[in-house]
Amino acid sequence: MRVIRHTDPDFTRQLAQVTAPSSLFDPVIEQRTRAILDDVQARGDAALLELTERFDGAKLTAEQLPVTSAELMAASLKADESLRAAVAEAEQNIANFARKSRRRNWQMTNSHGAKVGEKFDPFQRVGIYIPGGTAPLVSTALMTVTLAKVAGCQEIVVCTPCGKDGRINSALLFAARVAGATEIYRAGGAQAIAAMAYGTNTIRRVQKIFGPGNAYVVTAKRLLVGHVAIDLLPGPSEVLVLADDTANPGFAAADLLAQAEHGSGHERVWLVTTSAKVLKAVEKETAKQLPRLARREFIQRALDHNGWLIQVRSLDEAVKLVNQLAPEHCEVMTRNPRKVSAGIVTAGAIFLGPWSPTVLGDYVAGPSHTLPTGGAGASFAGLTVDHFQRRTSVVEYNRVSLRKALVAVERFAALEGLSAHGKSADIRHYA
Repeated sequence: MRVIRHTDPDFTRQLAQVTAPSSLFDPVIEQRTRAILDDVQARGDAALLELTERFDGAKLTAEQLPVTSAELMAASLKADESLRAAVAEAEQNIANFARKSRRRNWQMTNSHGAKVGEKFDPFQRVGIYIPGGTAPLVSTALMTVTLAKVAGCQEIVVCTPCGKDGRINSALLFAARVAGATEIYRAGGAQAIAAMAYGTNTIRRVQKIFGPGNAYVVTAKRLLVGHVAIDLLPGPSEVLVLADDTANPGFAAADLLAQAEHGSGHERVWLVTTSAKVLKAVEKETAKQLPRLARREFIQRALDHNGWLIQVRSLDEAVKLVNQLAPEHCEVMTRNPRKVSAGIVTAGAIFLGPWSPTVLGDYVAGPSHTLPTGGAGASFAGLTVDHFQRRTSVVEYNRVSLRKALVAVERFAALEGLSAHGKSADIRHYA
């Protein structure tokens, strides 16, 4: 991990490196992704199958893309009691959180006496991407599909990569089924996103695409806006630990290592602290804990690529840097963490105090762990149930309220030179 301190003569230059664009805007990745999207759009299933063989090593036919009912039943039978209990516990918290935040229809009376309001309907067909690869993200099935079910989506399409043998992790299949998936396909990467957006003979197109993924998946989602709606831009994992001199270095190091272990190499982890002592202790703890971890090679690659230990002058400077980075996860290990967090306005999720590690949000706390990365948190919020709801405004005037609006309507129509606009309201006045 790279260490920089506010006392370094080139601190400003080094800080510019820290805040440099992520893989979300890598031009090489964008070029390769665009080629994949164009191929799937042009050739449908044929391109999807070729790309699956190239990237996942699985030689499939179109008939083998859908996961069958028999496979889902087999996955359910394999699920032991500990898996069932963990899935049930997480699903309950996620569903309860989603129900609490679900948008509801409302109505009011405007200045003309007309009824105006909004109604919220679930998208009828949604697509959800669940990463596989080196770590099948069973929890992501719960953190996405559950929200779609709570929102009332009728068709919930899941795409996830398979292994070279064409199999999908049975625990992931079990969780997706429990959460409410109605269709599951063996398709991963940018090609899966393209299939859901454009549609193929096997996978019908969806209205909106959800879920995290690697740099190619996120780039595909970004490039397909307009062909399909998307939720946000959740890419390779990130965590920023904001610490003062009260922080536990062992806790901080463990949390940095945890978010670096996903395996893409594009993960980003930061310690931002006001304490030279804590910085040094976290550096030592990281070196101590890393050799004991099973995925240490993946972690080391991420740390080498984008791991930072940063000492700043003050908590105010620390909060300013957090808002520049817009991290996916931000842990606040300081005195009065709730007060400090009030100034953080771009993080995907905030974890307060020493007993709230990011992993709780990853698995069981309740809010979805699908969060913006790569700086996208400055513009996007994390996934919530209302992302699965389509908002429609509703307007209902009667003769009396229309009459009250006529003067203003006619004035606007005259100002804009759109006489037919004025006429469409005026004609009703004399009906």
